Amino acid sequence: MISPLTTDELNAALGELHRWSHDAERRALYREIRVGDFAEAMGLMIRIGIEADKMDHHPEWANVYNRIEIWLTTHDAGNVSVRDVALARRIDAVFPG
Repeated sequence: MISPLTTDELNAALGELHRWSHDAERRALYREIRVGDFAEAMGLMIRIGIEADKMDHHPEWANVYNRIEIWLTTHDAGNVSVRDVALARRIDAVFPG
């Protein structure tokens, strides 16, 4: 079983993940992405989904028109883990904006 990050580890990760915050209520990393339109948002979600699936880790997310909200948490750990940080970095590589 994977362990959740300690508070210090989470804060260090957030120091590197400038586009992400910690959603304490959902025990997750959180990022909002805005793009030009719905088609662009759907395309980006597909690209992120493919990368996430390769990592066998799957985001919780929502989409409204040109906005994507992403929450990354490891349910087995009950909080944010190294797997979430790795996927956040991969998402940032796919969409650095």
